[in-house]
Amino acid sequence: MLSVALVLRLARFRSSVAADIRAPERVFGFFTITAGLDVLAVRLSDAGHPLATAILAGVAAAVWLALTYGVPASLLLTRAHDSVLSGVNGSWLLWVVSTQSIALTAAVLVPAWPSQARLLASVATGLWSLGLVLYLLLVSLILLRWLTVPMTPQALGPPYWILMGATAITVLSGAKILVLPGRLPAVRATAGFVEGFSYALWAFGTWWIPLLVILGCWRHVRQRWPLTYEPPLWSVVFPLGMYSVATLTFGQAAGISFMAPLARVMIWVAVAAWILVAAAFFRSPSGQQPHLPRRPSPGCPPTSTQRAGVQPSAR
Repeated sequence: MLSVALVLRLARFRSSVAADIRAPERVFGFFTITAGLDVLAVRLSDAGHPLATAILAGVAAAVWLALTYGVPASLLLTRAHDSVLSGVNGSWLLWVVSTQSIALTAAVLVPAWPSQARLLASVATGLWSLGLVLYLLLVSLILLRWLTVPMTPQALGPPYWILMGATAITVLSGAKILVLPGRLPAVRATAGFVEGFSYALWAFGTWWIPLLVILGCWRHVRQRWPLTYEPPLWSVVFPLGMYSVATLTFGQAAGISFMAPLARVMIWVAVAAWILVAAAFFRSPSGQQPHLPRRPSPGCPPTSTQRAGVQPSAR
């Protein structure tokens, strides 16, 4: 159904799709196509369907390949402004999530395709390393944006939870690589590096959680941004679930005993977050986000309403 909806949107609303591609704050959302396909692929692999897993992984890899060069090219060559720094947000880390999702799928396919084990292990470790470097680069851009562009409640939205979710899927992919046969050259060459950096990213992802909660309190309590349903709230649920799975899996792979009970606690936190967001969705009119007046970004001309002296409601 999602594929049909995507094709229909590409066919009937090309101008809207083109606008999304040119918008730095939205273009990285296309990477969810790759991540979604790979999540389903991994689930099918666990259910014993390696062929379906491989097909989905191939489609996901093709989409990722087009996006991983097309998106940066569009930002570099077709941008309308001198800088895209004001458009940097947590959704940029979907590039990391999609990259690590392919690495994860390649790793889980190794036991099913022993004849291609060397190739799959090389792909898994290579993309894991690429995702790690992308994470470090993109987090640097996000911190630069936070320190140089005025922070507003509208800008500090739920997608910033992907800062933690991207570390979680990197840790999960690293854990799957660690349990691959040590005789594989790519695994033998990178085992210590993958284990060490996976633990470092797990610690960094854990550090993000209290900070993200503080930023959320600033947004909704101090700035009085209405705590109502908005679709980006789902980007809080996925990182929490991924964190719990990554913590459990990496703890088992690395033999770190305290991670298992922590993962059991966090999975219930993720379930509670899912229930709250789902309840907010069903309580909102037609499952839609209520219309909220938007404050202009710095440097943007005021709207006709603002020119008339009517200020946005704080609600």
